[in-house]
Amino acid sequence: MARPPASSFRCSECGWTTVKWAGRCGECQQWGTVVDVAEQTGIVRALKPVAPSGDRRARPIAEVEVAETPHRPSGIGEFDRVLGGGIVAGAAILLSGEPGVGKSTLLLEVAARAAAGGRRVLYVSAEESAAQVRIRAGRTGALTPELYLAAETDLATILGQVDEVSPDLLVVDSVQTVSSSLSDGLPGQPSQVREVASTLIRIAKERQLPVLIVGHVTKDGTIAGPRLLEHLVDVVCQFEGDRQTSLRFVRALKNRFGPTDEVGCFEMTGDGIAEVPDPSGLFLSRSRAAVSGTCVTVALEGRRALPVEVQALVVESKAPQPRRVVNGVDPSRVAMILAVLERRAGLRRLAEHDVYVSTVGGVRLVEPAADLAIAVAIASAVRDRAVPHELAAFGEISLAGEVRPVTAAKQRSAEASRLGYSAILDVEAGSVRAAVDRAMMASTSPRERELDAAF
Repeated sequence: MARPPASSFRCSECGWTTVKWAGRCGECQQWGTVVDVAEQTGIVRALKPVAPSGDRRARPIAEVEVAETPHRPSGIGEFDRVLGGGIVAGAAILLSGEPGVGKSTLLLEVAARAAAGGRRVLYVSAEESAAQVRIRAGRTGALTPELYLAAETDLATILGQVDEVSPDLLVVDSVQTVSSSLSDGLPGQPSQVREVASTLIRIAKERQLPVLIVGHVTKDGTIAGPRLLEHLVDVVCQFEGDRQTSLRFVRALKNRFGPTDEVGCFEMTGDGIAEVPDPSGLFLSRSRAAVSGTCVTVALEGRRALPVEVQALVVESKAPQPRRVVNGVDPSRVAMILAVLERRAGLRRLAEHDVYVSTVGGVRLVEPAADLAIAVAIASAVRDRAVPHELAAFGEISLAGEVRPVTAAKQRSAEASRLGYSAILDVEAGSVRAAVDRAMMASTSPRERELDAAF
């Protein structure tokens, strides 16, 4: 007697199968993606090859016509910089970010600028009511006649709105809150997200209608839903920012129509979101007097060079384990720089002091080019000698105490010179000891002689 086929369960994210249901996939570790699928039986029919005809025939790559993909500016220069010049017709753009960072505010501003430029825009809010979006639009000055607003969570109704309005730009906020009757499950589950995103992208390609889609993120910062969502869209943008500061960054993680190393800078204000075309002074302190424990470096955000001030404070500690508190820099890099300064630069007794290192403006420095500025700031705090205002430092520090070259050194030097930093401390310093000695201002105060003798 033939054994009846047992029901199996398959992960809709990665395809992992199991004979028992599990709340979490054993392969990709995603929750809620294991669903019951009936085992297929019967004869599998082989596909018959179909002869291509007309333009579908394969041709040499040199004979393929090149079609231009013109970018149409959105009205926001920083957003256009990230997209590669503007929004392309038929493009599907996914904007992700943490809750409350300002995704809806940014896209409402993009929709208002596009509508003010003569394009008809349909803004679909699946998270907020129409009245809530109307209040925000009135506060930010986004009330334009060509901007249409709909509060819908059903995909079929959204498609009906598209047929009725015939927009030139569609904004959906967000894809995790829209559901389709063609797919089972609650909104936000992988099957629903896949169905909704596939339908919106198909409409975008068929009608040459650009679509801006908002996507939620998980606790670890990745885009929620199946990874297929990122593969389907043309552009993936990430909206970053710290709730303690008003500065926001937009980065392109994927872009089929432009570069992926551009960064757009914005600032959240009471009237909405504003562009920051030149954020050079956002990460510098306003003090005119020379203060010890500070040094300016030039960091790269995409292709943009930004001056960032690093501050350090060194205090004698009585505790058996001195504190190492950092903000905006990598703690392991700071620990390594402290060891190099004590061993290679002659700054003794650092193990007996509390060390605090921070950046101005809440910016985070993750590249090794900031090593030299951190070392100079710590040495300045230890010796209580101020670094000149016109000095900027960038370079990677090795364990041997050498200053190594960094990428885009000419661009960093040019940006520092443009902002008035006439003294550049970089790889030409040779060693970290020589760099620290060059950065310190000459002084003969008794306090500094006492500190030099102690360290």
